[in-house]
Amino acid sequence: MKLLSIAIPSYNSQDYLSHAVESLLPGGDEVEILIVNDGSKDDTAKIADDYERRYPGIVRAVHKENGGHGDAVMTGLANATGLYFKVVDSDDWVDAEAYPKVLECLRGFAAEENRIDMLVSNYIYDKVGAVHKHTMSYHHALPQGRVFGWEETKHFRKGQYMLMHSVIYRTQLLRDCGMTLPKHTFYVDELYVYIPLRNVEKMYYLDVDFYHYFIGRDDQSVQEQVMIRRIDQALLVNRLLVSSIDPFSIEDEHKRKYMLNYLEIVTTVSSVLLTKSGTEENLQKKKELWEFIEKENPKVYDTLRHRLMGRALHLPGKSGRDLTIGAYKIAQKIFGFN
Repeated sequence: MKLLSIAIPSYNSQDYLSHAVESLLPGGDEVEILIVNDGSKDDTAKIADDYERRYPGIVRAVHKENGGHGDAVMTGLANATGLYFKVVDSDDWVDAEAYPKVLECLRGFAAEENRIDMLVSNYIYDKVGAVHKHTMSYHHALPQGRVFGWEETKHFRKGQYMLMHSVIYRTQLLRDCGMTLPKHTFYVDELYVYIPLRNVEKMYYLDVDFYHYFIGRDDQSVQEQVMIRRIDQALLVNRLLVSSIDPFSIEDEHKRKYMLNYLEIVTTVSSVLLTKSGTEENLQKKKELWEFIEKENPKVYDTLRHRLMGRALHLPGKSGRDLTIGAYKIAQKIFGFN
């Protein structure tokens, strides 16, 4: 069994796939690199096959019909043989200095009695043109240097939530948690990092800047105008997050609080983007989203609706919408997203 399986969902990634793979190769024989070619029409398949030929036993090329990012992640998980599982997007990469520290840490949890459910590390918003790269770290929220449970977690700041970039899950936990990711849908990474949390009990935080999250391609799914164009997919994921788990069924109050905060930030982003587009159609979609939440889980609705962001999102008229958008822009500057 490998120590770590790393899936690289790849669609038309010929221009940057090699950078991602090269950053992972120093992991050597302990690491399994699964290049999941999601029906690419460029030379992605050829590049994947070439790496498999050059690094047998380390790199595997997995070819499939196009099904979108989530389907590629699920295919990677189905093919993984590693004890732990990580997703690295094809336009991202890992840090050369932090990588061996991550592997050393995982090595310490390979024994049956020591296995953790989730390893958390920091990620860097590697934004094109930004002089200062914003790093998302968790050293104020999570204990360091030891295994811990949810009861030992502290306050997460707004925007300081865990993304796919910051987590490494135990592979079997991902298979056992009942997670399915919809095909041909963007933003499923939110489901990927959220649904398994229901099963996560033992965690470890390694305070290293491990993952470089590249932001800068014009067609990138997290670019604001792209997100607005694909808002229906974001709304689908938002609804699936709400319906997948009832946070109030979770006994641990710290885990429940984190999951409610996660729902809050995702719903806030969806609502702000709908507001920012300014069309009557999208304002109606915002209304329908909140109506769905109220119908699906009234307790979640009451919680989100009466928090500060929920109240701000429902301020009436154009002045209310302008205030919401202004607050969102401030958050962008503080947290460096989009």
